[in-house]
Amino acid sequence: MGLEVKRQDKESSQGLIRRFTKKLQQSGTLFRVRKTRYKNRPKSRQMRKRAALRREETKKEYEKLSKLGKTRTRR
Repeated sequence: MGLEVKRQDKESSQGLIRRFTKKLQQSGTLFRVRKTRYKNRPKSRQMRKRAALRREETKKEYEKLSKLGKTRTRR
């Protein structure tokens, strides 16, 4: 599905570009491309489990350092 815009008589290049971008937006092609461009695969069960364990370890380490007073506080 190609989008084709031909130059009309006495039409400037800027007018042609403006008309092309308008047709592109109306067709929804740009929207579909941007939607699928950064699509991520769902993480596997093993990867989700590892990430959860890593979060728990980090949380415990932070709490331990917090109790010892070795964490930086934001002002």
